[in-house]
Amino acid sequence: MHHPLLTPDHETFRQTVRRFVEKEIVPYAEEWDEAGWFPSEIFRKLGEHGFLGAHYPEKFGGSGLDFSYSLVLGEELGKAGLAGLSMAVAVHVGMASPPIYKFGSDYLKERYLPHVCAGTKIACLGISEPDAGSDVNGIRTFARKDGDDYVINGTKMWITNGVRSDFVLLVTRTEQTDSHKGLTLFVVDKDSPGFTVSKQIKKVGMKCSDTAELVFDNVRVPKSHIVGEAGKGFYNIMWELQSERIIAAATSVGRMEKCLEYALKYVHERKVFGRHIADYQVTKHKLADMATKVETLRNFTYNVAQAWVKGEYPVKEISMIKLLAGVWGFEVADMALQMHGGNGYTMEYPIQRYWRDSRLTRIGGGTDEIMHEIISKEVLKEWGK
Repeated sequence: MHHPLLTPDHETFRQTVRRFVEKEIVPYAEEWDEAGWFPSEIFRKLGEHGFLGAHYPEKFGGSGLDFSYSLVLGEELGKAGLAGLSMAVAVHVGMASPPIYKFGSDYLKERYLPHVCAGTKIACLGISEPDAGSDVNGIRTFARKDGDDYVINGTKMWITNGVRSDFVLLVTRTEQTDSHKGLTLFVVDKDSPGFTVSKQIKKVGMKCSDTAELVFDNVRVPKSHIVGEAGKGFYNIMWELQSERIIAAATSVGRMEKCLEYALKYVHERKVFGRHIADYQVTKHKLADMATKVETLRNFTYNVAQAWVKGEYPVKEISMIKLLAGVWGFEVADMALQMHGGNGYTMEYPIQRYWRDSRLTRIGGGTDEIMHEIISKEVLKEWGK
């Protein structure tokens, strides 16, 4: 089925991304996953092909297209079998940099967006802290005003691209409160004195994506590096989270589709009790369930993305696709692994990477529990309760 969001230009873009993925990423997926690192040069290569700046204006080195092309990019990267890389790219182009473009000054846009589009500088997003994950109100990193500068102190945890990044979009407090008021966004360069990567965090999945703890010890930042208005950071980061969750859903669709592909291939090759696994009714029904989840999430995600491109703010529906991306993404990967039997639980078959990597979607970018809270509030609001 062809979705009205997509045009022939989207399909051309998709095929170009797919060729890049098959040449530059897929052959090295296992090697990079085991090494726990992928070459940062990939960002530059993606930039050279115009993938990173698709939805940014040409004056910043982009292609002047819209958000829907980032959706296609996420979906195709999701099929690569290296979710850590797709997550790293998503953070760079779809999470850390969009607030700079939407809320930042001309100075910040001109200073950072050309590098974002070219992949010559890598971005990360600093929200979570050791005691503040889903609870943004718990953020304690503080930026104290000092003349025309701010002096930042605090710690950020679970930061994707934290080791390799060149700058961070940082969420801090500029007022001593316990609510969302008084949060402010800053762009902080990695080479700023007092900015250190205290450790790299080892993970169960998405191993090739560097995840770090960042420490800010009297880091001095000019007020010109504030993104948007001081004290309005909560609203700006809530906007960012919506596009982040749409991209997460699109990437999950790509991974789910690839899991289904691996499952189909295996059950048509493997025989048990003299018959191919695909010949058993129980297998056919599981495949039907998997395919239904893939297509349902794909079309739901496209519908939500279409509304977002039009300028709508469908928080309930965005939370729904994020929730389904995590739950269904893991279910499809788990069913695909089960169809592989014992082979699925070995490192020799790529399905194990999809299985391990898919679990994080239920945590990162808003947990299942937070999505349920948002959805229930929106539903109750619609019913006037």
